[in-house]
Amino acid sequence: MFLLNNPQNFLFTIACAMCLRIAPLPYPFSSLNPDWVLLIIIYWILSLPHKIGVFSAWTVGLLVDVLLGRMLGQYALIYAVIAYIGLKLYKRLRQFPLLQQSIFICICLIFEHLMLFWIENLQSPIQISFTFWMPILTGTFFWPLIFPLLGFIRHLGNPN
Repeated sequence: MFLLNNPQNFLFTIACAMCLRIAPLPYPFSSLNPDWVLLIIIYWILSLPHKIGVFSAWTVGLLVDVLLGRMLGQYALIYAVIAYIGLKLYKRLRQFPLLQQSIFICICLIFEHLMLFWIENLQSPIQISFTFWMPILTGTFFWPLIFPLLGFIRHLGNPN
């Protein structure tokens, strides 16, 4: 059994999130797949801000860039900026109920998607479709489920 204060737990949850990120889903559901990795990073920043920071988010972002075959540094930049904002606001965000935290998650996911759109639009012009916004909605919807689940996993081996 692993303790979540152990870095192996952070890596385990990130690995699971990466698997969910690239999981092949049927057509109507493939556009609903949120950025699980970003949701997990935000959770860890809110829970253990003294251990997980901007550099951790940047490193995970580089791994996601490689995993998805995107331009190197694209997700690293976005995750680092969101991690910085999360670190600046974590004391406030921890006091909010899950529904208010979901608003912060929605803003982070909107920022991520707009940055991805901007970077991809610099490479070649693209159009925003309705499916562009779906991962934002599903990520916001899943946050109240992810937060207690990861909290349970974090306290699983820690009796305090």
